[in-house]
Formats: sequence, structure tokens, C-alpha cells
Amino acid sequence: MSDKVAELTAVMQDDSSKWVSNLWDKYNQQRQEKLAQWDELRNYVFATDTSTTSNGELPWKNSTTIPKLCQIRDNLHANYESSLFPNDRWLQWVAYSKEDASRNKARTVKAYIDNKAREGHFRTEASKWLYDYIDYGNAFATASFESRHRTLANGDVVPGFIGPKGVRISPLDIVFNPLATSFDNTFKIIRSVKTIGELKKLAETEPDQAYWADVIQNRLDIRKVMGGYSKEDFDKAAAFSVDGFGNLYEYFQSDYVEILEFYGDYHNPTTGELKTNVMITVADRSNLVREADIPSWQGSAPIRHVGWRFRQDNLWAMGPLDNLVGMQYRIDHLENLKADAMDLTVHPPLKIIGEVEQFEYGPGSEIHIDEQGDVQELLKNLNGIITSSNEIQILEDKMELMAGAPREAAGIRTPGEKTALEVQTLSNAAGRIFQSKITNFEVELLEPILNDMLEISARSLDGNDLIRVMDDDLGVQEFLSITKEDITANGKIRPVGARHFAKQAQDLQNLVGILGGPLGEKVAPHTSGKALTTFISDVVGLEGYDIFRANVAVEEQQETSALLQQAEEDVQVQGQITEGIE
Repeated sequence: MSDKVAELTAVMQDDSSKWVSNLWDKYNQQRQEKLAQWDELRNYVFATDTSTTSNGELPWKNSTTIPKLCQIRDNLHANYESSLFPNDRWLQWVAYSKEDASRNKARTVKAYIDNKAREGHFRTEASKWLYDYIDYGNAFATASFESRHRTLANGDVVPGFIGPKGVRISPLDIVFNPLATSFDNTFKIIRSVKTIGELKKLAETEPDQAYWADVIQNRLDIRKVMGGYSKEDFDKAAAFSVDGFGNLYEYFQSDYVEILEFYGDYHNPTTGELKTNVMITVADRSNLVREADIPSWQGSAPIRHVGWRFRQDNLWAMGPLDNLVGMQYRIDHLENLKADAMDLTVHPPLKIIGEVEQFEYGPGSEIHIDEQGDVQELLKNLNGIITSSNEIQILEDKMELMAGAPREAAGIRTPGEKTALEVQTLSNAAGRIFQSKITNFEVELLEPILNDMLEISARSLDGNDLIRVMDDDLGVQEFLSITKEDITANGKIRPVGARHFAKQAQDLQNLVGILGGPLGEKVAPHTSGKALTTFISDVVGLEGYDIFRANVAVEEQQETSALLQQAEEDVQVQGQITEGIE
């Protein structure tokens, strides 16, 4: 039997890919405590009662859960998303050369990314990143280039989506060295699971991914070898188990293939060779699929990370809900304690003294007792119930504030009479944590991913791509034919939704305060009405209605006056004709 074990080990593990699998196992095991905390948080967020949470261990009869964590999560997500994408003008192009700052180049690059973000459902993917940002405190993303088409029965090819897309990476499916100085300076290993059918489709439809055919053949070869062994042989031989698939025998008999992809630098201690900016793909934790240089022009993996609350000397950040789980536990504890106390108050236990015949407790019941017998209710004090209700409200308010989501964000006004300016001032001050976190997300994740999408398009676009854009000057739609040269430029795409949104609110508040005060009369002769109109149109987001245009009121008044004058002339002519007939 020992010979079989040795042979199995040789079949299942290849030295060239062994260290990638070991590296995944090492760093995945080191974060098991954090994974358990995320699991507890997820249970509270999606709980419908306390039976699935740690509150289920309490001895209360009632099992109600107050979904406060879930409400804070939804509140943060809704406000984060509305801040990132307040309108359709959330992208800017910042050129690094005079040529790339030309109006035509800037318009082309911006229109291309804006079109691909819209057609590729970028906002939908960004919504997933925001949920990771809130739930895990860490969001990971990468960029890919897709070229989808469909061949009809008559041989005609119908193009589908062609262009870059942002892709979510689950925090559960990536490991790295958390002690690195920055996320860019550490290796990354991404885990994914695909079916054999998915790999076969990639091998047949994507010319640059034909290597998946070797993975499928390798799986078939392993299954042939497995025919000479029993399940118990694999149980004894397996030095590791594949995550989520049980033992190796069950894994290799399934239609699923686990894939580990390494990005970064590594040193071979045997040969002394140092390789930088490489990507290695390993299937089945034993089959080296490919090893190649990272194709990005930047020379590094286009994998981006943002954390909600960064820790010193640890790249795994903390989320807004992490340290609120204990408060959620306390709220559910008090709620069910209060409910049990109310049940005891409404339907209290009975104290039976002496000889009492058996009876059914209820309205109109007859209780037969002897001379020394008695039945008494054990009354409860209601003060504790009132105190519990007040404490629950206090805890809920604290949780909102500590998550960086002030109650005003949910449309709840704080007590006290305030002027409009005071309300805006207090709202801006209360939302500073919120604004800081969403700006951090915009700068650290959205901006790099959008520029990775531009870079991968400049590398991968083949031929022309027709996109639809809006001409700002004429207000009409037109179509642009985009080539690789059109979007190859020295500059940067900047998402400015969150920053622009907050700045506009502050600018509008300041402008109203100035123009409504004594300074307004002094600066009126030097204030541009056209520029002010453009600012208001931008702030309120009414560009599509074409309400504000230069001197449009004068033109419309002139048109109205001309129509009135023409109508008066028509009436006079009609009167003269009538008199002549008479």
C-alpha cells in the first residue's frame, strides 16, 4: 500500500506548481480568524431571526432580530452610490501633454470610456465593489477586455460587446502578503473555480487561451490513473484538500477545476533566479498551465484594492460594520429580553398555595380550592421594559454615527429649528466621515480601474469600434469610429462624481450666502449672468431639459412680441375687410 501512496503523490503534485499552492494555503490559513468574523457579520446582516446568529445561544423564548446592521449597510450603499454617480458627467480626462490635451483627443478618450462604462454595466460592477467595501472593509477589482460576437446560421457574424470591463474579485478569493508596504508591492494569488465545459469553451473560442485544452486532457489522464486506486488510497495520500470539494478523490471525479493565478515577483532558491512581474496559472494545484510576463504596459498586475479603515502595518483593512456586531448582539439581546418580560407581564406565572384542583387558566375559568388554598399571579415590574426600549434607541443612534452614516443621510432631521443655511452647514459637517470614505474609494479603486480599462483597450483593440456620443455644443447624438491610436494618449481618466458632488453642494451653499447678503449688491455689477447660469445648470443637473441657455429669455420675449404684433395686424386687416364689405 505504501508504494501506491508514493505513486499517488507523484501524480497529484508537480514541483513547478507546488509552491504556488503552498503559498495560497499559508496565507489563507493565516486569515481564518478574520474569515470567521466576516461569517458572523454576514449572518447578522442577512438574519431573519436570532437562530442563525450568536444570539441563538441565549435562553430567551422570543427570537426577534432588529436588522440594524442590514439597514446601515443599505443606507451606506445607497448614499455611496448616489455620490459616486450623481449625474452622467462623472468622468474627466486629465492630459499630460499639449497634444493629448486637445479638445478632439480629450473628447474621444472620455467618450470612449464613458460609452464602455455604460454599455459594459460599470455601475453594476461598482455596486458590487461598494458592497465588498462595506461588508468586508476591502474591495478588489481588475480590468479585462471582452470581444463577444455571435455567428448566425447563415454564417453572418453579429458583434456584441467589444471593450474593457471592470471585474470584481471576491475578498474570499485573493491572498497576498499583508505586511507589505503597499498592495502594489506584494504578490497576489487569485483563486477561481470553473467547470470543464467553461474551460472547453474558452479553449475553442479564445485563441490566446488554447492552453485550457491541456488542463482538460490532464484531468482525463488523472481520472484514468485513479481507476487503479480506491477512495481510501486518496484519503491516505492527500497532503491537502481542495477548498470546498472535500478530498481529492471527490474533487477529481467532479466537473470543477480549481485555478490559482499568481501575479508578482518570485525567487527560486534552488537556481537563485529572480523573476519579476510574471503571472503563473496553476490548475488542480498540481498542473502548471502557463508562466508568462504580465502583459500590462505598467509592468504590474492590474489588480486594485481599497480599504475602508486602514490598519497600520496590515493591508487587510477594517470595515464599517466590523466593530458594530457587538452592539447588534446587545440590541437583539435587549429586544428579546424585553419581549420575554412583556410575555410574563401579560401572561404571568401562577403561584399555587395549598390544595387546588387542576384547572385551565383563562378568562372565565373556575378554580376550586380548599380553605387553605390560593392561586396568585407573580407580577412583574414594567420599568425594566421601558428602560430597555430607551437603551435600544440609543444603541441604534450610536451605530449610525460610528458607521459614518449620520441620520440626516436617511432623511431624518435632527431636533431643533434651523434655517436652510444651518441645515446645510450641519449636514456637511456631519457627513465628513462619509465624504472621506467615499472619496477614498473613488481615488484608490475607481480611478485606477478606469485607467486600467483605458490601457487594456489601447493594447487589445483591433480595428474600428463605433460608439455613440452626445455633442455638447449642438445637443445632438453622433457616432464616432474609434481606433487604437485614438485612445492611446498620455494622461489619466479621473472619476469626480463624489468629489464634484460634495464640492458643488458646498459651492452652492456659499454662493447663496453671498448673493443673499449685503455683499451680493456690491458684487452684482461684476457677476457674470451667463457663468452663473452655467453653474446652476451643472449643480441641479438639468442640462437635458435645455432650460438654461444664453439670453434665451430675450429671444423668447422677442418671438412672443413678434407674434403679438402679427396677431394685432391680422385683427386690424380683418376689421378693414369687414368694413369694406358692409
